[in-house]
Amino acid sequence: MREKQQQQTRRAGQDVGRSCILVSIGGKNIMLDCGMHMGYNDDRRFPDFSYITQNGRLTDFLDCVIISHFHLDHCGALPYMSEMVGYDGPIYMTHPTKAICPILLEDFRKITVDKKGETNFFTSQMIKDCMKKVIPLNLHQTVQVDDELEIKAYYAGHVLGAAMVHIKVGSESVVYTGDYNMTPDRHLGAAWIDKCRPDILISESTYATTIRDSKRCRERDFLKKVHETIERGGKVLIPVFALGRAQELCILLETFWERMNLKAPIYFSTGLTEKANHYYKLFITWTNQKIRKTFVQRNMFEFKHIKAFDRSYADNPGPMVVFATPGMLHAGQSLQIFKKWAGNEKNMVIMPGYCVQGTIGHKILNGQRKLEMEGRATLDVKLQVEYMSFSAHADAKGIMQLIRMAEPRNMLLVHGEAVKMEFLKSKIEQEFSIDCYMPANGETVTVTTNPSVPVDISLNLLKREMALGGPLPDPKKPRTMHGTLIMKENSLKLVSSEQALKELGLNEHQLRFTCRVPVQDPHSDPDTLHRIYTHLKSVLKGYTIQHLPDGTVMVESIVIKVSSSTEDANTKILLLSWSYQDEDLGSFLSSLLKKGLPSGLC
Repeated sequence: MREKQQQQTRRAGQDVGRSCILVSIGGKNIMLDCGMHMGYNDDRRFPDFSYITQNGRLTDFLDCVIISHFHLDHCGALPYMSEMVGYDGPIYMTHPTKAICPILLEDFRKITVDKKGETNFFTSQMIKDCMKKVIPLNLHQTVQVDDELEIKAYYAGHVLGAAMVHIKVGSESVVYTGDYNMTPDRHLGAAWIDKCRPDILISESTYATTIRDSKRCRERDFLKKVHETIERGGKVLIPVFALGRAQELCILLETFWERMNLKAPIYFSTGLTEKANHYYKLFITWTNQKIRKTFVQRNMFEFKHIKAFDRSYADNPGPMVVFATPGMLHAGQSLQIFKKWAGNEKNMVIMPGYCVQGTIGHKILNGQRKLEMEGRATLDVKLQVEYMSFSAHADAKGIMQLIRMAEPRNMLLVHGEAVKMEFLKSKIEQEFSIDCYMPANGETVTVTTNPSVPVDISLNLLKREMALGGPLPDPKKPRTMHGTLIMKENSLKLVSSEQALKELGLNEHQLRFTCRVPVQDPHSDPDTLHRIYTHLKSVLKGYTIQHLPDGTVMVESIVIKVSSSTEDANTKILLLSWSYQDEDLGSFLSSLLKKGLPSGLC
């Protein structure tokens, strides 16, 4: 039995941003993530849903939508898809993602619509209507989407509430990782999954060629650079997303400030610390063990040295550290502060994570020192630019580790850059001897699967096979069994033909094959029959051969009769008849007798 699965990447194939993948498995269509691209301000920011349907609502084509986590490059196009394009089916995400997603969507809507005045964007009401369609997932809980489709979420690390998902239809299955991290950090644990052996594992590959250095070295380097900038009276800007790396770095700086007794102020974008605290408190079970243990004595997210930021503080003299959103300097408060501080070489901007092409963050990391801003104004970048990967994505080592954990039959890489993906693809194929795919945006990958169909076998048939002297059953060695396959109440059972007739209330029919063989022989019909009997006795050793009084010869179940041809007395017509059990022997005898009878026979 051979089935086909299709993976179609709408966006984030060989790209980071706009994650949106359509999987067709066992006749079901599932959309995995529905993100927006942070580097575009036009229609290109959203996935192109015309790949799915040219006209009509998406509800008719999709069985469900699954969102892996709350980052906008994975969920940012969700209200646009459900409310503006049209989708009324189920949307699945974890409880923390369901709680945080609408807040980030509303923050981004305010920046895009209220501040920039853009049109063709979703409204606040659309976000609320979209979230009403969401069904929350618990970790390790199998959810039955319909009679055939089931999904199960696994812990992915990365950010609060991030999940990998195992999708199963019959005996076929797919695992989608979303974004994940195989290394535990200061506030989250490492990703984990069962040895589920899916037909295909769809994995992010943001850091496909990177093997990150020791986390302690990175943290030490980060603290040293912040401290040096503060000591010389400079300001440090750390662009972050509201939840995730922000909490990781806040814990790190809070501990360092306490230990070093530093007085320079640390600020965080207003409102977001309170929201972050609330959600980390609410979903404490999603954090790592250390935070859960210390939570009884004190909340690790209530900071003594980190205060809420007011935009007027950006003009204050003297050193300070500011965490501002968003993380790629593409809009919002982080970009406003950057514009104010960019002209002073005493200042520093530390980019703690990946920046998508087209964003200010990506441009300055690539050494651009003159930036064209809105209204054709040019910004000279004189401050120091540092990149330190505190990203919570799996590196190359982590991706290989997950493959060992899940043992997939095929691999598909998404959410990465083509050159780096090509390198990782060859490594995976070499080490695991499995096919690895890396589709571009809009490209379809078809994977052929060999689903196993479970069949029960009757004890009587098994005993009969054993009595025939066959080898003992071995799960590692395939073995042929002869019997009748019955389907009852959606399950298959292999039984003996006698049991099948009895269970189904049928009578046994005898099926016989016949064939006519012309033979040249001048003797009478009885003599020709006797000659055939003698010939077969000499050729077939170990078979029961009988010359019966009714003028026939029998070999096992095969009956041979002789009659003369009406046209030629020397031509005899041999009529052979046999049951289907002796088909091989019957075919052999007809071939043997077609050659004629030896001349020396009596």
